[in-house]
Amino acid sequence: MIPAQWPREEPLRERMLHVDPRSGGLRDAQVGDLPAILRPGDVLVVNDAATLPGSLLGHGPGGAPIEIRLVAALPRERFRAVVFGAGDWRIPTERRDPPPLLETGDELRFGPDLGATVEEISPLSPRLLHVRFDRRGAALWSRLYAIGRPVQYSYAKAPFELWHVQLGYASRPWAAEMPSAGRPLRWELLLALRRRGTKVVSITHAAGLSSTGDPALDSALPLPERFEVPQTTADAVAAARARGGRIVAAGTSVVRALEGAASLASGKLRAGSGETDLMIGPGYRPQVTDGLLTGVHEKSASHYALLRAFAPGEVLTRASTHAEASGYLSHEFGDSWLILG
Repeated sequence: MIPAQWPREEPLRERMLHVDPRSGGLRDAQVGDLPAILRPGDVLVVNDAATLPGSLLGHGPGGAPIEIRLVAALPRERFRAVVFGAGDWRIPTERRDPPPLLETGDELRFGPDLGATVEEISPLSPRLLHVRFDRRGAALWSRLYAIGRPVQYSYAKAPFELWHVQLGYASRPWAAEMPSAGRPLRWELLLALRRRGTKVVSITHAAGLSSTGDPALDSALPLPERFEVPQTTADAVAAARARGGRIVAAGTSVVRALEGAASLASGKLRAGSGETDLMIGPGYRPQVTDGLLTGVHEKSASHYALLRAFAPGEVLTRASTHAEASGYLSHEFGDSWLILG
């Protein structure tokens, strides 16, 4: 797949491959066709998490250059983070220098006015840390937004600014990376869906990193992630179910939030918040979600395995072959698939 290297100007004209998991049919469409494909009574669920300025360059003990990428906020103003060695986003993650071997209690510096202490090192990988910054509350967030950069990867053609990776309807800064399936959903499209009779509701899910460069850690992705399901969303899903409407998730993070929440309530979606470690893939039968709007993923990506819960492997293989031959673009600024019967 060819990665999209930069945001495009007309997201509603971006390509969308409609995959019918039952018939195996494939149809080339555009994102702007969604109101004609979804039905009155259907529900589209989006993830309204804002993207963190989660890449911080700094120094470890002895002045060794490091980068940390914030994965998730934790209680008591701590963060889960992945640490890298010297370098930045221009170097593929798998080729980055390893970080210095850190120990609990080590101090990390990010400029003259922000530091952090390593409080815990994960048994999964010495590169997965819990850190506590030396600022709190608004002072901490002010510094993160002043010096942090969005997480990005080497296929991009230039540095991203934070506004490049924010959704138009983003709210709380929970996401390590942009919940990118929702990126092309502009307000005019959401209003067109509403006029069509398709309800649009939200959840908040702390979408994590898609790659760390550490094979052991990458194999464990996605890590546990927190979510919140509002009462209005739970009610909309229940009402749609009662009248035969379909529940379509805008992104794999939405699937994980809805299915993770349902798994905590005997298969029924209820309002509430929590953390999910649910792994969704081949053989998983979705309890809440009927369809999925997603980006174009490489077969080796952890997100691709989740698609197997929505369509047979043979259908997805044909869809991938078609998308590649037809020049669909991948990654966060790429094109889309709609997997929906």
